[in-house]
Amino acid sequence: MSQTSQLQTMDVTARRREARTVIASSYLGSTIEYYDFLLYATAAAVVFPKVFFSGLDDWVGVVAAYGTFAAGYVARPLGGIIFGHFGDRVGRKGMLIVSMAVMGVASTLIGVIPDASVAGPWGAVLLVILRVFQGIAVGGEWGGAALMALEHSESGRRGFAASFVNAGAPSGAVLGTLIMGAFAALPNEQFLSWGWRVPFLLSFVLLIVGMFVRLKVSESPIFRAAIEQEALAKSKDSTGTAAARFPLLQVLRRPRTLVFTMLAGAAGFALQVVMATFSVTFAVSKGAERQGVLYAFAAASLISIAFVVLGGRLSDRLGRRPVMIGGLVLFILYLVPMFQLLSSNNIFLIFVAFTIGLMIHSTLFGPMAAFVSEQFATTSRYTGASLGYQLATLLGAGFTPGIVAQIFKDSGQNTGSVALYLAGMSVVSIIFILLTREPKNNDLESARL
Repeated sequence: MSQTSQLQTMDVTARRREARTVIASSYLGSTIEYYDFLLYATAAAVVFPKVFFSGLDDWVGVVAAYGTFAAGYVARPLGGIIFGHFGDRVGRKGMLIVSMAVMGVASTLIGVIPDASVAGPWGAVLLVILRVFQGIAVGGEWGGAALMALEHSESGRRGFAASFVNAGAPSGAVLGTLIMGAFAALPNEQFLSWGWRVPFLLSFVLLIVGMFVRLKVSESPIFRAAIEQEALAKSKDSTGTAAARFPLLQVLRRPRTLVFTMLAGAAGFALQVVMATFSVTFAVSKGAERQGVLYAFAAASLISIAFVVLGGRLSDRLGRRPVMIGGLVLFILYLVPMFQLLSSNNIFLIFVAFTIGLMIHSTLFGPMAAFVSEQFATTSRYTGASLGYQLATLLGAGFTPGIVAQIFKDSGQNTGSVALYLAGMSVVSIIFILLTREPKNNDLESARL
């Protein structure tokens, strides 16, 4: 082998090693962020109605708690814009470090908010404020983590690489649910007094671990190349008229891409959040033991992690659109049986309900990181992908727990009405996935997509 060939082989090997490091870092960072973010979902389902809204009717308290949960989703697009702007101007890595710090601090502070008996309504106000900071942080985290994995990877493996970022969601859910479930074993009075706070306080420990890992990764090579090309173009502009780049304006010049991406992804987030919130509350309301339901959801989430990665890998072979549409169709067919299993008051059947639902959802969720990110050009990709993804979460997940709980309450606790609502959302997303171009073979280094 010639010296040139050896150098090329070493270069390829080094790039692949770096890609693996970045993917691992993105997965770990995403897991920590979603531990914090989805821990709130579990607490909203089983704790906050009693701690911060104790004076209300049971299901009214649930709806109110889900309202504070929605505040995080309202803030996520704002986080996407803020972190996306600087991520497209300054770099992906720095913004990921900042987003993790904001999330860790906000989550830790949630663990020390006084309850309604001490602070009255101010406890709920503080809860909403910190939830907004959580939303801003995760709004910036996802885009940066997905792009770092995507832009370090070879063509033909991008769906697989980016799927690890989305695999952080069920991984974080497992971690948060297991820890919350462990403290749920306490006597109810102790759990509601202090036990639920410990998982939030542990966020600070996870923050230190995550920072240590994240500081070791390198900046995206595609982003570095794009910035160098832009600097070269400006240096050759003898007129001095080169305008400062504003990524949000670049994205908004093509609103069709943003809107279609948002609507295509909305149902996936609706189904995800219903599994994490309403389904848990529903199973417990039917008489199932709270800790058993939380552990059943955690075990099902653990199994689903492999299916997120499988969905990403399948999308590298079959395309993003066929895999996502297939997952939505299967979930529509599964909605009615799922609620029947959840109402059984049998922990094993509840575990089966969660497992099948999350397996189906994961095959849809796996390709989504690549599907969204590949729609946008490099110099506006952080902003475009973050905004499209976070608007999809706002539309699909932000208000869905509250809407579903209200539909359930108003229909006389009829799950058929809930299933119909979720099926309708799924059909809308299928239509917009079909209307959105297949991005699997897009050239990520192109100035325009």
